[in-house]
Amino acid sequence: MFTRVANFCRKVLNREDEAPTEVEEIRHMTIIPRDRHTISRKDISENALKVLYRLNKAGYEAYLVGGGVRDLLLGKKPKDFDVTTNATPEQMRKLFRNCRLVGRRFRLAHVMFGPEVIEVATFRGHHLAEVEQEDRNSSQRGQNGMLLRDNIFGSIEDDAQRRDLTINSLYYSVADFTVRDYVGGLSDLQQGIIRMIGDPETRYREDPVRMLRVVRFAAKLDMSIAPETGEPIPRLATLLQDIPPARLFEETLKLLQAGYGYSTYLQLREYQLFQPLFPIITRYFTEQSDSPMERMVIQVLKNTDNRIHNQMRVNPAFLFAAMFWYPQLEAAQKIAQESGLAYYDAFALAMNDVLDEACRALAIPKRITTLVRDIWQLQLRLSRRHGKRAWKLMEHPKFRAAYDLLALRAEVENNQELQRLTTWWSEFQVAAPPQQKTMLNTLGDDPVPRRRTRRPRKRTPGAAAPRRDGNSNA
Repeated sequence: MFTRVANFCRKVLNREDEAPTEVEEIRHMTIIPRDRHTISRKDISENALKVLYRLNKAGYEAYLVGGGVRDLLLGKKPKDFDVTTNATPEQMRKLFRNCRLVGRRFRLAHVMFGPEVIEVATFRGHHLAEVEQEDRNSSQRGQNGMLLRDNIFGSIEDDAQRRDLTINSLYYSVADFTVRDYVGGLSDLQQGIIRMIGDPETRYREDPVRMLRVVRFAAKLDMSIAPETGEPIPRLATLLQDIPPARLFEETLKLLQAGYGYSTYLQLREYQLFQPLFPIITRYFTEQSDSPMERMVIQVLKNTDNRIHNQMRVNPAFLFAAMFWYPQLEAAQKIAQESGLAYYDAFALAMNDVLDEACRALAIPKRITTLVRDIWQLQLRLSRRHGKRAWKLMEHPKFRAAYDLLALRAEVENNQELQRLTTWWSEFQVAAPPQQKTMLNTLGDDPVPRRRTRRPRKRTPGAAAPRRDGNSNA
């Protein structure tokens, strides 16, 4: 007991010794008046303004913060608006009837305005990593330094230091229309630099997903990563294995389906972050990065980016079907060779194996893996077009996705047979019914003819059985 008390006193004294340094950091706070920034209330969501005004009217501090402020300063249209305040979650629940509290690691208030949700967070304070606290306003760490619970509240100065990137730590006030900068975020924004607040390695250990956020914002905003921010990432990339697969799945969608998937992919590979997310794909990487699988990954990400920039819908099932196609294909060939199973059966087993392994890293929902299976299985059927098969295939809900994957395969493999098949389906889809019938009638033999089963003939008692040699198709 005496030792614990002595250690506690020593930690308190050490924090008092460090206080001047913290005060020195706060002195660097910059206030940018209205005439020196480009943020206008007309560009801010009316619902976000309602939340800010009501908090101010109730006597609380309240600021627009994070990506909304960053995007407004860059002249972009924010996707959403986040608010931070000194009101606690319980106080916000009393203030807003349309409010619900969410989050276990850090309590947040979601103020609901129909489909729009304004996220409101209380100012975060500095966590005391080593001091045990038993009240609800506490932080908890795992053995590897990861924050498991972080409900310490503080001042706006504390909150600015607790955010991840300097460019995301800018605060806009509707009370005086100023922007507050406590960590040099405005300068980094103007210079195009992604910089972690505080010691990068410590911050990554607190939450390894921050490494993915660094890469994502660098790709999205076309900015460079500060050397001290990027240096620890390859060394600490394996910490992502401690993150729940469900959370990594959501982060992966943000990385690859936000319109900057290809540039994000290059950053993920450079900083060795791709392997924890897609270990099964990484095993097939080559030194020249020119294998069909790598070309497929690059092309599907570029196509996805183009669709998003053209306001077209994208489906993660197609993205995963394309990315995992060649590992699945190789697994099927290996199972068929080693087990002697028919290829169709080996193909089905390979689908299970590949998707099971993929889901161990990313908890891909069953609704998506089911669609991936459909797209893969249709690849075996697209070459079978005789009779009514072609029309039936076109009625399949995932036919278009399967056709798109076929076209990608033909492109990355430069395979003439696949290219002819892709061209045929391209023409068949737009042809009139009489022309479609002509196209079917002029087809050659199926590449994979169906084996027909015949009933055995009735033989006269005592008659010799017909001879069959090993090369017969009977």
